[in-house]
Amino acid sequence: MPHVIILGCGFGGLSAARQLAAADVQITMIDRCNHHLFQPLLYQVATAGLSAPAISAPIRHILAKQKNLTTLMADVVSIDTARRVVVLDDAGELAYDYLIVATGSTHSYFGHDEWAEFAPGLKTLEDAFRIRRRLLTAFERAERASDPAKQAALLTFAVVGAGATGVEMAGTLIEIAHHTLEGEFRRIDLQQTHVVLLEGSDRVLAAYPADLSEKARAQLTRLGVDVRTGSQVTAVDAGGVTYADAHGEHRLPAATVIWSAGVAASPLGKTLGVECDRAGRVLVQPDLSIAGHPEVFAIGDLAAVLSGGKPVPGVSPAAKQMGALAARNIQALIARRATAAFRYKDMGSLATIGRKAAVVMVGKFKFSGYPAWLFWLLVHVYFLIGFRNRLMVMTDWAWAYLTFQRSARIVTGKEQEASRE
Repeated sequence: MPHVIILGCGFGGLSAARQLAAADVQITMIDRCNHHLFQPLLYQVATAGLSAPAISAPIRHILAKQKNLTTLMADVVSIDTARRVVVLDDAGELAYDYLIVATGSTHSYFGHDEWAEFAPGLKTLEDAFRIRRRLLTAFERAERASDPAKQAALLTFAVVGAGATGVEMAGTLIEIAHHTLEGEFRRIDLQQTHVVLLEGSDRVLAAYPADLSEKARAQLTRLGVDVRTGSQVTAVDAGGVTYADAHGEHRLPAATVIWSAGVAASPLGKTLGVECDRAGRVLVQPDLSIAGHPEVFAIGDLAAVLSGGKPVPGVSPAAKQMGALAARNIQALIARRATAAFRYKDMGSLATIGRKAAVVMVGKFKFSGYPAWLFWLLVHVYFLIGFRNRLMVMTDWAWAYLTFQRSARIVTGKEQEASRE
């Protein structure tokens, strides 16, 4: 029976596995984590709006009924396409007949990896826990601070990058300060919390049409976010951010900096021995296979894909579609049929900005504000894995809407940044 290995159980890998559920193949799913993560809501874990189990589920549980699949929790360190094996972190090897690489992306600091210590990004649950701890600890440290300048820096939150994650994070931070924590502190004025959104281009949500981008900026401003476009970050350290704009270089003292400005493909793609783009994404063939190896497919954020002459965006619907096609193409190869080229079906784009504020673009339809926010809620609940997760998220969101409270504000572990005062 042909052996198919799938690396990564994100949206793309999970879609591929399910597509092969009835196929006469043996599948091995390998992931470094034991859970599938619904990444679009990860920022809600980071900002204490949702608990981790609400947006994640054990891979073994999700795929338990798929009898032709074995799950392994392991790190893959390299891929030897000549010998058709994947090399694991314990030096073990697994041979494959067909391979789907869906290992996603990581943070990109544009050559300044030293910034990662001071400006964490958001890709995993570990990242979310770290950011949550840093955010909530900043308010606690501000309550103890006696120096006004230090207190102001502790109450300043800089978000670098105004894509969907950055916009969502900035809007949520304002809501936490102005509503969730209201009445809980005695020595600080939470209305003085300063959330700054720094973006290098001339507008927020640059992937959206200009009119929606402007509406998003207006909604952020109404919420109280200080939006600074045309601002290129030049340095990040323990004390804050340095950035340059048309008026020169500026220093923003901020104890908390969150990075959402760039992504790079998983480094595993470079071990495939084929050409990659500047972001490390694998340049794939029209059917998502790699050059010279029709049995190997790269999908999701790892792949640089064109559809209709346009780059396919790194979003979950695209990853799901790629995963399903890669699986169908493997079935075609087994049956000695021709493989199909990938055709991306755009399911639209949506981003929430804050309470009753969002922007949505579906085909030719564009809308914003409260209707867009309701649409965003329904879409995200619908695509969550499992009834339990949907119920948990709906309950937490309903409670937050009625009370402004966020249900996951427990912090464990020591916030190490606090020691660098």
